[in-house]
Amino acid sequence: MGNIRIKDENMNKTTIITNVQTRLFELQDLKYRDFHAKLMPTVNKEKIIGVRTPALRVFAKKYGKTDEAKEYLQMLPHQYYEENNLHGLLIEQIKDYDTCLEELERFLPYIDNWATCDMLAVKVVKKHLDTFIDEVYRWMESDHAYTIRFGISMLMRYYLEDAFQMEYPEKVAQIRSEEYYVNMMRAWYFATALAKQYDKILPFVEKQKLDVWTHNKTIQKAIESYRITPEQKEYLRGLKIKK
Repeated sequence: MGNIRIKDENMNKTTIITNVQTRLFELQDLKYRDFHAKLMPTVNKEKIIGVRTPALRVFAKKYGKTDEAKEYLQMLPHQYYEENNLHGLLIEQIKDYDTCLEELERFLPYIDNWATCDMLAVKVVKKHLDTFIDEVYRWMESDHAYTIRFGISMLMRYYLEDAFQMEYPEKVAQIRSEEYYVNMMRAWYFATALAKQYDKILPFVEKQKLDVWTHNKTIQKAIESYRITPEQKEYLRGLKIKK
């Protein structure tokens, strides 16, 4: 009986995966795949189906209401990039904070690119920012590049306005990594922080608290932002470190 049950479960799992992949390939846009693949050099092009994000969101919203979706969340790792994105969008639909965290914990180690990482907004955490910060700090201390990036992205998304504290940018400044996608997120964080907390964040640039690459990339991204004033941009230009 045990073998039969295992066989049935495996058949069910295969059916669910095949069903999802079939639906995703029905949404395929090959030109979009070719364009998007160039933006994600860490992902094998053969693993990209080519589904535009709005179409994937529509599918995820409908699929998330099915019982099958709960089973799909247990099926890691996935074969295709879009399956990972679907997984992330399904996690976003979880309304229970603790359950959402559990699913995030299982999923984060499987993220292998910046786009899947940055898509995750998990808005349910907004009501738990006082305790969620502990998870954010833990992720930022991970040895997995995209888990670190996700932690920083959560700081940037939810802790730069009313919940802002000076210890948060200090934590990001202290990160030292050789990973391009970690340091790019650090620069993005500080550029966004300059737009929202200019006077408090400026000393990080003035006192050169970041490594040279992240320092200069922060200034570049801040100068590109419409939320930074022309006067601020002019001053920031003068703070670039010449290598």
